[in-house]
Amino acid sequence: MSDILFEKRGKAGFVTLNRPKALNALTHPMCSTLAAQLTEWAEDPDVAHVVITGAGEKAFCAGGDIRSIYDARMAGEMDGLAEFFKEEYLLNAQIKAYPKPYIALINGIVMGGGVGVSAHGSHRVGTEKTMFAMPETGIGFFPDVGGTYFLPRMPKKTGVYCALSAGRLKQGDALATGVLTHAINEADLPALEAELAENSDVDAVLSRFMVEAESGPLMAAADMIEYCFSEGSVDAILAKLDESSDEFALNAAQAIRQKSPTSVLIAFEQMQRGGELSFNECMKLEYRIVSEILKGSEFYEGVRAVLVDKDQDPKWSPPSLDQVDKEDLAAYFREPAGGDLPL
Repeated sequence: MSDILFEKRGKAGFVTLNRPKALNALTHPMCSTLAAQLTEWAEDPDVAHVVITGAGEKAFCAGGDIRSIYDARMAGEMDGLAEFFKEEYLLNAQIKAYPKPYIALINGIVMGGGVGVSAHGSHRVGTEKTMFAMPETGIGFFPDVGGTYFLPRMPKKTGVYCALSAGRLKQGDALATGVLTHAINEADLPALEAELAENSDVDAVLSRFMVEAESGPLMAAADMIEYCFSEGSVDAILAKLDESSDEFALNAAQAIRQKSPTSVLIAFEQMQRGGELSFNECMKLEYRIVSEILKGSEFYEGVRAVLVDKDQDPKWSPPSLDQVDKEDLAAYFREPAGGDLPL
């Protein structure tokens, strides 16, 4: 079976991410194939809209296949490591600018690369099993795939919180922050897919399946998050969190301190810049960051600790925020030797 499936059913083009045992993690060929199919369907008068789903019941898509990038680096294959990210980021921009309704049906985990092929579509529909996160700072990476654009635009600095701490959102919080546009019940997915195949009025169809989402802890803590995460530096954010007697705040501070210090500072700078940039400018910025990250060791150490050896004990270098060199940090935001993302 193919890792990604395409089918025209009635008025819709259906995409299924089909690696359920790998939680539908995106591979380089999957990105390339999806981009080509979307280009074709954009010109197809028989396709009124596109629907993307993930196979299995655990995940829509848990991210990009970063293990393969780690394995290539360990084998000494440095050439072309950035190509996967280049194609992935161009795909994210293609989805953001897609000329037809693009509906992501999210059931289960949606993280990293999975966010990139869902959050930029016109309709993001999540079930009660939705679990959103951008966990990249925990593996020495950064919240990419358009996180530079949508995270700073989430209300009350909740996106900055998510970027730095890898905070997880369930259905209610994902809806309240705009990650989702609609909440539905998992049991209604088959009927919803059938109606989307038969009816070209996407909004009318979705309105018939919408449910009230249970409110979540993120929005309950939103005022505190805004108070702390509006600060102008990571140190100042941590100081505010430390002053709080709120359990949510103390947990957030603890979470941030466990992440790669370099990644946390990159993500903070991303959030400061992203709110003022267009989507394509954000994707160019992300390509600059990833081009530098792939040259270093932090990302590979994070992948080793979390996905390879699974000891959950990464040795970050440098190990603390105050040891990260400002000039080293600036390098992540410069145009790479091979040029900017061609957008």
